Amino acid sequence: MPPTMVEHNGLDIMCLNKYCHSSSSSSSSEQDKKIFSKLKLSLSGDYPRKNAEILSGQYGTNLLLIGAALMLAIAHHGPSVKEEHLLSFVTCLMILQLFWMMWYILVRDRQKNTRTEKDVHATTCWIRGGLTLLALLSLIMDAFRIGHYVGYQSCVSAVLGVYPVIHATHTIAQVHFLWFHIKDVIKSFETFERFGVIHAVFTNLLLWCNGVMSEAEHFLNNHKRRLSALGYGNLTIVHSEPHCNCTTSTCSMFSSSLFYLYPFNVEYHIFVSAMLFVMWKNIGRTIDLSSNRKRLATKTQGLTVGPILGLLALASTIGILVVYVTHVEESLKMRQSAISMFYIYGIVMLVFMCSAGASGLIIYRADHVPLDTSKNPSRQLDTELLFGSSIGSWLMSWCSIVAVLGANSNPPYRWTNLIYSLLIVLEKYIQNLFVVESLYRKQGDGEREDPELPASPEIFSVTSSLAPPYNGIINRAYDTPDRTCSTMENEQEESGQVYRCPRKPSEVPLTVGNKVKEPTNIKRQILKNIAVFLIMCNVSLWILPAFGCRPQYDNGLEQETFGFGIWTTVLNFAIPLNLFYRMHSVASLFEVFRRV
Repeated sequence: MPPTMVEHNGLDIMCLNKYCHSSSSSSSSEQDKKIFSKLKLSLSGDYPRKNAEILSGQYGTNLLLIGAALMLAIAHHGPSVKEEHLLSFVTCLMILQLFWMMWYILVRDRQKNTRTEKDVHATTCWIRGGLTLLALLSLIMDAFRIGHYVGYQSCVSAVLGVYPVIHATHTIAQVHFLWFHIKDVIKSFETFERFGVIHAVFTNLLLWCNGVMSEAEHFLNNHKRRLSALGYGNLTIVHSEPHCNCTTSTCSMFSSSLFYLYPFNVEYHIFVSAMLFVMWKNIGRTIDLSSNRKRLATKTQGLTVGPILGLLALASTIGILVVYVTHVEESLKMRQSAISMFYIYGIVMLVFMCSAGASGLIIYRADHVPLDTSKNPSRQLDTELLFGSSIGSWLMSWCSIVAVLGANSNPPYRWTNLIYSLLIVLEKYIQNLFVVESLYRKQGDGEREDPELPASPEIFSVTSSLAPPYNGIINRAYDTPDRTCSTMENEQEESGQVYRCPRKPSEVPLTVGNKVKEPTNIKRQILKNIAVFLIMCNVSLWILPAFGCRPQYDNGLEQETFGFGIWTTVLNFAIPLNLFYRMHSVASLFEVFRRV
């Protein structure tokens, strides 16, 4: 018996040693597999995503450069490259984007059961509503283009008729895509979707560039006509009308109306490209659920001074526009008085805007609340676009300052031009700081997403109603005094006793009926009025250059210093950026108004 036991024990020991050896080898192999999987993940997880970003970005950049090359060739007005070639290229890009959007929508419809992550900060309903309005105006412009083509179809290329039809179809499909899919965080077919989204981004950028080029050429021809009327020679005016008679009586109306609709079409495409770029940045992104909460609606209590001053600025802007456009075409004295009137108006407007923005910054500095540095592609893009588009007006302003200080002539608006240009630089400094301070301002512990809405009692909270906090104490005698007191009170109420525990002051506002009374926050009301006033002022400063009030073409100081060719090149670069800056500032300031 003992030998067998020993033998058995020996077998057990041998067996254990064997298994120990195998287990150690298996554990080492598992560790090697883990290391290999980590290495594989690091090689195949991050790098292809970065490669896809780089490849798609290079693809989009080259699309833009091809279109820019065609535009430069068209600007030369040579016989080899014509407008039809550019429109054919852009039409093909729009058709490709239509196919991609159809494919994306069909794939999402098949994946209805799978939950798609959303980035609630990507856009808002009011932005999409504004883009829909701009899209409707773009559709009217397409209708005018079709009518213009019908009148001249006997002597123009068929591309001029196909382009507005495809553009209208592209606009309708893109607005549908923006309403229902722009917030999607794509997690499937990531590489293919990157190319699709970036293709849509740069297609809209090309359409924006095409609109800017057409608008700039129109204003440049008008400027040349004014200079020719004043006696300046050797200025070639390009006639864009076809060399045949129109078969309808509305061709001139269509051609003249197009240039009043170009600003809306231009803003539509640049805003769409910005929104699609945010969607491109969100591909494969892991959303932080704690910061991905939808903001509640904002009430508009205490808005009096801001809207009144803003409407006053808007009304005066329309008056200045009408007077300037009608008088700038008249005699030299009338033109100088119109330009002086514009600069005086601009100085007053910019002084009020600088004062409002500085007041908002002082209010923010007094609160000492830290900035929110969490990742938010939409907010980061807003900031970058504000700074990037400021370059255009800054360049134009500094050129005007150099021209005023070095000019030999002394027109009546010389020094008002200097003050206006300096205030343009200062106003953008202050407004950019105010917008960034507001967008990156961290919500305090006592603040909510919408401070004007009352805090809900805990009974409406999901966590408190379904899972009350548990402190780990079973005997109620050792529980917290407040909870013990409330429990004793409930038991005494059931037994008919009248004992009451002392109550803590309630943190929930007392309700009278269904209304909630909260103390008025003067700082929030001031900030809301500042935001509304700045919104109206930026709309005013967008209207003036968009509809023909551009004294930089007419005052002659900059042209005397830099020459006709260089100064018109600066204006063709700076004015579109300035228009985009004003409209983007309106969008950013409206978001500031909602956050306050």
